[in-house]
Amino acid sequence: MSEKAKLLIIDDDRTLVQAMVMGFKAAGYKVVTAADGLQGLDVFQQEHPDLVILDVMMPKMDGLEACRRLRGIWTGPIIMLTARAQMTDRVAGLEHGADDYVVKPFAFKELGTRVELLLQRSKSGQPQPSDVIYSDSRLVIDRAREEILVDGKRVDLTPPEVRLLIYLAQNPNRQLTPEQIRDAVWGGPNQLDQLGTIKLHIWRLQQKIEPNPSQPQYIVSERDLGYRFVKSA
Repeated sequence: MSEKAKLLIIDDDRTLVQAMVMGFKAAGYKVVTAADGLQGLDVFQQEHPDLVILDVMMPKMDGLEACRRLRGIWTGPIIMLTARAQMTDRVAGLEHGADDYVVKPFAFKELGTRVELLLQRSKSGQPQPSDVIYSDSRLVIDRAREEILVDGKRVDLTPPEVRLLIYLAQNPNRQLTPEQIRDAVWGGPNQLDQLGTIKLHIWRLQQKIEPNPSQPQYIVSERDLGYRFVKSA
């Protein structure tokens, strides 16, 4: 259970922060806060939280840069808060290493569910036995190291992208519905367009590992019914 987990909230909206602090403390969490990215990095080093909730638009250092710096020293769960729902903004957050995003305004129950699921997954994520689960002349997927190689070079993937690709590769040539992917990779249903998040992660993976992303050969869409990782005989 995650009732004793410590959360770091980095946001300059005092009213929203106060509401989140009250809600999370009532749910049993420990909560620390910061009002901008620079202060957030300092608080992170002092408090060692289990999960970070990070706003995008902030003074001194925005959330994207703070997320990028956190990812350089930490692999724990990060949720980005954004007032903008455009695809480019979502991509930017995921590219900088966020595990999930929540669009403002949001219901606290929805944010709380995402926090709980990310913490459960983080605590249960034990290393897998050492093996390469897929390898061809171009692509190598190492489950133990969570390492993806394309043409012998390591590909820079975010933690959710790595987990998603490993799950797909562990189920080769099998159509997987968005719901199956959500439950296996994210830990269960979310109420804030989680299926849209999956579609975005799939698109990002295709951009990074496919020789021709417009005609994918590894991760293919099954007529909007799901996705399939193609493993040649």
